[in-house]
Amino acid sequence: MTSTLLQFPCLNAPKLHYLLNGLTIIVEQMPIEAVNLSLWIKVGSAVESDAINGMAHFLEHMIFKGTERLASGEFERRIEERGAVTNAATSQDYTHYYITTAPRDFAELAPLQIDVVFNPSIPDDAFERERLVVLEEIRRSEDNPRRRTFRRAMETAFYELPYRRPVLGPEAVITQLQPQQMRDFHSYWYQPPSITAVAVGNLPEEELVAIVAEAFAQVGAHICAPLHAPGQQSSVNNPEPAFTEIVRREFIDESLQQARLVMVWRVPGLNQLEQTYGLDVLAGILGHGRTSRLVQDLREERGLVSSISVSNMSNLLQGIFYISAKCAVENIQAVEDAIAQHILRLQTELISEKEIERVRRRVANRFIFGNETPSDRAGLYGYYQSLIGDLEPAFNYPEHIKAQNATTLMQTANQYLDPDAYGVVVMKPL
Repeated sequence: MTSTLLQFPCLNAPKLHYLLNGLTIIVEQMPIEAVNLSLWIKVGSAVESDAINGMAHFLEHMIFKGTERLASGEFERRIEERGAVTNAATSQDYTHYYITTAPRDFAELAPLQIDVVFNPSIPDDAFERERLVVLEEIRRSEDNPRRRTFRRAMETAFYELPYRRPVLGPEAVITQLQPQQMRDFHSYWYQPPSITAVAVGNLPEEELVAIVAEAFAQVGAHICAPLHAPGQQSSVNNPEPAFTEIVRREFIDESLQQARLVMVWRVPGLNQLEQTYGLDVLAGILGHGRTSRLVQDLREERGLVSSISVSNMSNLLQGIFYISAKCAVENIQAVEDAIAQHILRLQTELISEKEIERVRRRVANRFIFGNETPSDRAGLYGYYQSLIGDLEPAFNYPEHIKAQNATTLMQTANQYLDPDAYGVVVMKPL
């Protein structure tokens, strides 16, 4: 085992350890009476083919159905007895499992978490029962207007990249999946080189490393990836070109009370991380807080929208600059035109230092607030190390934002945000 100490002067001082089997372990002692273990697997729905879309999320459900050493329900029972908490989440680019325990319980409970993640039994009968749970989750998602709108927007934003598909997968695919397909999927993807284990809390760093490494030795020493992927995997990895015109899609949604307007631009993702910082600032200038440009203009002053938000969504392969508004049907065109004018203004007028400084302060404060608990830090470390193999952005994100100035922001707007070429989705009430 080799380790590297990263020296950072402010809030964070984790240590990285690389095991010979390819596993990455990150540890940090923190004087709060809790310990969080986060397991980040660099596999999400983006690796799936259309034929198995939803497998990564379905597998997340099945992880907790027992192992050879833990009967179904035993893991949850032992967690609850100690007052610990556990949960998981699946995205397009990763799957994340975590447990938070009292320091005195970490040595006992952390190996259980590792066991259920890397040695799931995936029994046929439990698979069939959980299939019904996943199908119900899909139906609830389809009944949610916000999620329906987002899905339409992603289908508009991407023609080929797997981000166009829902993480949950379609009902027609989930009903056809078989237990052995899931076992093969797990065996292929849940391998040490794809895993980042992060332990943060009030135990000595050497003890945290020893507990995690020993648990992997016990439950994962036999892990060896098969030679071939289980079935077809997604082979689309190249970013899609920027829009060259306005691509418009309109839908009627009888459940809505107000119309939804979404405008999207294709922008760099995490694999071009340096290009994302300026877009983050532009999102803040336009739509973060009551004094941001779109909120102030369209909601506070003109009353054209009831709400409006802006996000720079940085997926691994490609990002999306995403503007979403709720408004009356008769205001849809006026809102779209106004947003396009604000984008044009970003390209032609330098942003004031006061506006930029507002975003810098928000980012700095959120960074501090997002480092207060072991789970906060474990999530921050695991996200960056797992997806891009680098912890530096986890510490220096505020500095990257601080480095943006009016000239670089204007250049970013001109390069990536075209007021005459974007995707737009309109959802109208009946």
